[in-house]
Amino acid sequence: MVARTLSLALIAACCTARADEPVARVVESHGYAKAIELKLGTTRAVLCPEVGGRVLEFSRGGADAMYFDPAEKKRTPGKPGPVSAGRFDYGPELVVTPHPKKWGGEWSAEIAKDESVKLTGPDDAGIRVTREFRLVKHRESVGLSCVQTLTNTGDAVREVCHWGRSFSPAGGICAIPLGDRPSRFPSKYAMYEEGATINVRPADDNIRERDGFLEIVAPPRKPKLGFDTYAGWLAYVMPGDVAFVKRFPTFHDRVYNEAAAITLSVWSPKGAMIELEPIGPRERLKPGASASFTEDWWLLPHPFPKPGAKLDLKALAAQVEKETLPPK
Repeated sequence: MVARTLSLALIAACCTARADEPVARVVESHGYAKAIELKLGTTRAVLCPEVGGRVLEFSRGGADAMYFDPAEKKRTPGKPGPVSAGRFDYGPELVVTPHPKKWGGEWSAEIAKDESVKLTGPDDAGIRVTREFRLVKHRESVGLSCVQTLTNTGDAVREVCHWGRSFSPAGGICAIPLGDRPSRFPSKYAMYEEGATINVRPADDNIRERDGFLEIVAPPRKPKLGFDTYAGWLAYVMPGDVAFVKRFPTFHDRVYNEAAAITLSVWSPKGAMIELEPIGPRERLKPGASASFTEDWWLLPHPFPKPGAKLDLKALAAQVEKETLPPK
């Protein structure tokens, strides 16, 4: 069920909203009858309260940063199926209590007066999750602010962390700024090998260091990589000449409780998608306590390199600095 906290006057105003004002409405999209569209100018986000409380589409001028699995349209209601596109989760990955209702179940939705949307997950595993989405404008770009809040509904202290898990289409180049703090990893990244082995001295020809960045130019030998950068953003430049940028806060003085104490992970299997995963610090929640983490998403026009050429990483960094809001 989608609730809307709008008066009749505000509803009428929404019908004549200016092109530079955000608009939120319930639509049919991607095979879901109760999707919610957020739109501002040519930027569009489509949310899915029916399965997993996630983002089905994040596009600018028709260029979509999300990978949506076509098998989702063939799903059977009430039965588990693929959960793709703009997923969010919480960890730590290897020890978190499973929470299948939140991952693939139905969420409640509320459209607020300011055209933001709040999704609330079902009770599951002692953690209540809410996600708030709004479109924000900065210079010529429009971003999607994604705020996930975790609340301990149990009777014991819980240690959790934010975990972004969105899918984008494969075929792009992932650029990860290293920032100004030395990495703990000799190769400046960790590679997750077979089983529970985490290799902190890997070598892979598809991952290269250049101009203060690590670039993933193709799927590496093993798909899951971890990074301890504190730069607070990454960019995924896609063949359609668009860069999908995620900005997120990092904390030098806090504990990161994933197994390798990473702030960011990228999962690059040989296939149709890549997973971009900002990771938050440890939140030690007493009963009733809450903690929030924000990812700001942006789509920027940026040329994909021609065959034999390389990304201009310095130009990319300057563009991101100019055209996106800093983490809140």
